Amino acid sequence: MQAKVLLVGILMLSASLAGCFKDNTPPPPPPEPTLPDGVFITGPDGESLSLDDYQPLKLNFVFSNVGEDGAEPSIGVTSSGCIFFIAFEKVMRSCDHGESWEDVAGPMCAFQTNDPWGWVDPITDRIFNVQMQGLETSWICYSDDDGATWVGNPHDSGTTPINDHIKLATGPWTGSGYGIGGQFTQAYYETAVYYCYNKLAGIFCFTSFDGGATFNTGGLIFGLATTNGGLHGAITSAPDGTVYVTPRVGTPTVIVSDDNGLTWFDRSMGEDVGTPNPRKNSEVATDTESNAYHIWTGADEGVYMSRSTNSGETWEQTSIRISPSAVISTVFPQIDAGDPGRIAITYLGSENASELNQSDIDGEPWDGNAHYASANVSYYLYITYSLNALDPVPVFHTVRVSPDPVQIGSICLNSGDCRDIGGSNRNLLDFNDLHIDLEGRVYVAFADGCTDSCATGNNSTPEDSRSRLGSVYFLGSGPSLFESVGDLAEFESQ
Repeated sequence: MQAKVLLVGILMLSASLAGCFKDNTPPPPPPEPTLPDGVFITGPDGESLSLDDYQPLKLNFVFSNVGEDGAEPSIGVTSSGCIFFIAFEKVMRSCDHGESWEDVAGPMCAFQTNDPWGWVDPITDRIFNVQMQGLETSWICYSDDDGATWVGNPHDSGTTPINDHIKLATGPWTGSGYGIGGQFTQAYYETAVYYCYNKLAGIFCFTSFDGGATFNTGGLIFGLATTNGGLHGAITSAPDGTVYVTPRVGTPTVIVSDDNGLTWFDRSMGEDVGTPNPRKNSEVATDTESNAYHIWTGADEGVYMSRSTNSGETWEQTSIRISPSAVISTVFPQIDAGDPGRIAITYLGSENASELNQSDIDGEPWDGNAHYASANVSYYLYITYSLNALDPVPVFHTVRVSPDPVQIGSICLNSGDCRDIGGSNRNLLDFNDLHIDLEGRVYVAFADGCTDSCATGNNSTPEDSRSRLGSVYFLGSGPSLFESVGDLAEFESQ
């Protein structure tokens, strides 16, 4: 009996002391919210913003394999929903949202070319396929029936040698200069058609009054090509008729016409960290209120932007960084805009480019030393959205879209001899493209340099990354660049 009492007493004592030894340490705080790998929310300096204040946009992108080589691609979408991907001598069309593609160039427009360009007029639906013929003549084709039939005409660029870097675009007529009420009393075609190219003397631009059949008015607007001024980006025309062309010069510059190409003036950005010595082409987009957004790859290899709210008369002199600071090397930036402040940008970027400048998108020597060729650099395709790009402190939502690299190793931008171990590293050539359709859905055309075993292998090298497969990403679901449309849903399979 005494043993039982003693046992009960010990148990009671243990119970009374248990509270004294209880762990009163508070539980650890919940982990800080993080973004998925390859998703970034950044401010105008490229630095990450707090997830307590900003949430990522719901962006879903769909991939389509065009099935043909497609370096230097152009892309456009007609009002019927047909996508046109133009590169080399091919005009690839998909009318089932990228599920299948066919070449519709036809014998009239299927020429071997050194520098192709494509454009879809968003007002008239006319599709242009421009092909360079040798060094003096271009062949300009167009179709008004979604590529079923084509009309083609040559454009002789004259006796000055080297017709290169050809670009074409369309835009509204203005009330001065070459527009209605200006030097000419009427316009033959609903929109003005602009055609630019570079020669040794510089940039030449012409205006067509008959929808691109002839180009008899225009001439030299900027030079010299020998200082890279003749190399230029795409042509952009705003809703108010202002036209923009971007030369390749030491400080980002925009050449502007407000009279349909009769006269031109140029405006430069500031010389802050983002602006000196832009790499290759810079680009301009304009929104529905004719605000302009100029982007380029800056001195530190990030993507930068300057804005103009007065039709190109003045521009911000301090540039805004669009690409995240984690993306330390970029190339081929492209942009389009919808409503004010709503823009989308694409570019190739690397998060593992070496501090020894082994990204090799610029610098000397262009022929590539061994350390360039062996650099373990992986370039992916990125797409960046901003829905408040005109705000004093805009927010940028970036997604690393491609699941595997678009290029491993260096990307050479020089037009001369670009070679490293494993062959030419100029397989991607000069640019990609981005445009939106009438719903504000984003479409991106690019050339994929790392396909098949290069994309799936764990030890792929620059020598494996020499493809140029024509490829497309488009917004499956997410915000339209037109505010009234709201969120876009995915296409239904056909």
